[in-house]
Amino acid sequence: MIQNLKEIYEGQARQERYETSKALFQCKMSEGSPVGAHVIKMMGYIQTLEKLSFPLKDELATDVILQSLADSFNQFFLNFNMNEINKTLPQLLSMLRTAEINLKKVGPKHVLMVHKGKKKGKSAAKSKGDGKTKTDGKEALKPKGIKKDGKCFHCGKTGHWKRNCPTHLQEVKKAKTSEVSTSEASKENASE
Repeated sequence: MIQNLKEIYEGQARQERYETSKALFQCKMSEGSPVGAHVIKMMGYIQTLEKLSFPLKDELATDVILQSLADSFNQFFLNFNMNEINKTLPQLLSMLRTAEINLKKVGPKHVLMVHKGKKKGKSAAKSKGDGKTKTDGKEALKPKGIKKDGKCFHCGKTGHWKRNCPTHLQEVKKAKTSEVSTSEASKENASE
């Protein structure tokens, strides 16, 4: 008689353990909901599993709770793991409540929304379908916003800056080629 009762109630306990563990592992905190109520609910599932002779170790219980938190607690999770903090579940609940208060003080992070739409002006006519604008090399070198009476510091002519000055660029190019040729000559002399 006792054996039959054990078999009947063990089957029910197994089903209850299955449902409780399923609820525990699928539990996920929604963004903006209070962390206290969420963690208390999960602690209730963990205690129910203990009563059904299926206790979870503290580290596993902590990991399950941390995995179920909303994305806004990612920084807390990172700090918790980096500092290798070992706390009991009530202590973890207290830390999470404090973190939630600090998150509310800081406020939400602003996100820049990028909208792909129609472009205006000359760049719209030259743009490709992939969102990149088409420019040739000469156009990219032209400075924008130069006054007509502004002069180049190198040649003294108007309409460009020193970094775009044709004579300055030729001189820089000649200097580079002479440096390369002298370094090659010195390498040849060193090898002989």
